[in-house]
Amino acid sequence: MSDRRCRQCQQPFHPSRFHPEQIVCGRPGCQRQRRRDYHRRKIECDPDYAQVVRDSRRKWREAHPNYQRNYWLTHPEAAERNRQRQRQRDQKRQVRNLVKNNLALDLTRSAAQIWLVGRAAHDLVENNLASSSLFIFQPVESSLLAAAPS
Repeated sequence: MSDRRCRQCQQPFHPSRFHPEQIVCGRPGCQRQRRRDYHRRKIECDPDYAQVVRDSRRKWREAHPNYQRNYWLTHPEAAERNRQRQRQRDQKRQVRNLVKNNLALDLTRSAAQIWLVGRAAHDLVENNLASSSLFIFQPVESSLLAAAPS
């Protein structure tokens, strides 16, 4: 039996003699990731399996109707983090919904984040032309920082 490298952690391991085709080591984290990957692929490829998963989740939610409400009450830090992320998603959605702004670039294809700032920013839905100042911030690459004299 030859040593192989684990697909998850890249560490060498000996495959099981009962499963010589083994490609993931026996560490719990690697096995957990292997099962997670299999589950995702199976849901994508097998519509029957995906339906069983949906039904199972629906049955669990019906059996535990107050779970989500109780979770947010007992985990205030998670609730606050969720609120902040929801605000960010709402802001992005609001920018994407500038339907009648015909001079705007397609912001969804840009890797940059665009922030509209000002008192009238919420009224831009029907604005065809808005004057603005554009600031472009680029991160300083670590190689440039290392080469700079101190």
